Amino acid sequence: MGESALNIVELGEYVKRKRQDEKLSLREVATRIQVSASTLSRIENGIGIPDSATLARLAAWLGIPLERLMRGSFLGEGAERISAEPVMEPVIYYPTESTPNIVEAHLRADRNLKPDMAKALAELFRVAYAQFSNKQTDQNG
Repeated sequence: MGESALNIVELGEYVKRKRQDEKLSLREVATRIQVSASTLSRIENGIGIPDSATLARLAAWLGIPLERLMRGSFLGEGAERISAEPVMEPVIYYPTESTPNIVEAHLRADRNLKPDMAKALAELFRVAYAQFSNKQTDQNG
C-alpha cells in the first residue's frame, strides 16, 4: 500500500485556523466533532493521525468534501506529485463551502503555482475577503 495523501500538519493548521476564526475553544470544537480535547489538540499540532470516523466528522465541520481531504489535493499534497504526464484532477467543491475555501482549492490545483505560493495567495485572499466582507456587512446593516 502507498503512503496516505493526507498531510497531517496542514490539516492541523487548517483546523486550528477555522477554530480561531470562529472564536471557538478547543473543547467546543472537540465536543462538536465528538472527540476528546486532547485528540483535537494533537490533530491541530500535527502529531495525531485521526481515524476515518474522526476525519469524516472533521470534514463535515470544516465544510469540505472528505474525498478532497483524503486525496491530499485539498491541503496541497497533490500539487507536489511528479509524473511523466501531468494528471489533471478536477477541483470539486460543494455550494456550502465558504468562498475562501473554494478559492484556496483552485489556487492549490493551479499547476503554475508552487504549493507554498498557492498557500500564501490563499492566506492573502482569506485576509482580504474577511476585511471586505465585514465592510460590506457594516455598510448594508
